[in-house]
Amino acid sequence: MRVRGRLTGGRRARAGAVLTALLAGVLPPAVVLAPGAATAGAAAGTPVCQVRDDRLREISGMVATDDGYVVINDGADDEARRRIFFLNQRCAVARTVSFPSRPRDTEDLAIGRDGTVWVADIGDNDRSRTTVGVWRLAPGAKQPVLHRMSYPDRPHDAEALLLDGSGRPLIVTKGGSGTVFLYAPATALRPDATTPLTALGQLTVPSTTTSNPFSFLGRGVITGAASAPDGRRVVLRSYADAFEYDVPDGDIVRALTTGTPRITPLPDEPQGESITYSRDGRSLLTVSESAGQPAGTRSTILRYPATASTATAAPSRESVDPMAPTAVRPAAGEVAGGAGGRIWPLAVGAGTLLVLLGLAGLLRWRHTARR
Repeated sequence: MRVRGRLTGGRRARAGAVLTALLAGVLPPAVVLAPGAATAGAAAGTPVCQVRDDRLREISGMVATDDGYVVINDGADDEARRRIFFLNQRCAVARTVSFPSRPRDTEDLAIGRDGTVWVADIGDNDRSRTTVGVWRLAPGAKQPVLHRMSYPDRPHDAEALLLDGSGRPLIVTKGGSGTVFLYAPATALRPDATTPLTALGQLTVPSTTTSNPFSFLGRGVITGAASAPDGRRVVLRSYADAFEYDVPDGDIVRALTTGTPRITPLPDEPQGESITYSRDGRSLLTVSESAGQPAGTRSTILRYPATASTATAAPSRESVDPMAPTAVRPAAGEVAGGAGGRIWPLAVGAGTLLVLLGLAGLLRWRHTARR
């Protein structure tokens, strides 16, 4: 049962982590006080179909298939929701696959060239997990197989998964300060062992003004990712926008850490955590959670035109050089001083605190509890 007006531990942690980072000086007051006006000319997506199954209220990952879609929930407490759902082209549930053991926090999906479905069990709102995992569901298999992984530095919250040309999973952390990190297994995955992850680089989320339910907070985090069917493009999404990168040589890490993305606004999606390409690669498909929305609201798959392969987007807020495979710079706000040692004038402190208190109230009002 869902109860309005209260937060579960996970959702409370999400709001608290963001506000703590802000109070630590991760984001400048100029950003905190910036208005959340919609990007000029931004258009809402075209509805494709509506998900009416009540078990799918917290969709956090989606991939398109030849005959429909595969979706997962965001770590639901209810056992009936802890499944891999296969939908037909009308968004009706055609079948489900159960997990052999309870997942922790499933956040994204990816699909391999052979049809293998990868489930990213990588969410960690409290940044306390000693391991994260990916579940691998091979074509025709009755249950997915869990592969555990561990970060080389510290726990990270992550909601986005990609597969490189060799089928290796790439984790994109969620961030919070506008900087996100890339990790991949250092060795081949094994179901009976914990595989160490290695750091591959970082990128800065481009700055936009796209309207979304979380204002500037929603523009600086990554909540989903996908690869185009031909492997020549990848997309990351925030709560507000989609960022497409060209991958001309198959090197996704290079594309993300050195490329300039093209931006597709995704204005005012209720809580957008999922994105995928259509099977022909011509469209971006998104879906939001419907939990916490007005009674009767259903998650709806939306279609946006994929952008042409010519870089036209505004540059990132700051240039980011690719990192050495084993070198990781701490995320802003996770070490003393935060934000590269920037110090904000005390004169704006009081105003910033008032804004944060207002945002805390907004987040508490918007989120709903699970129990």
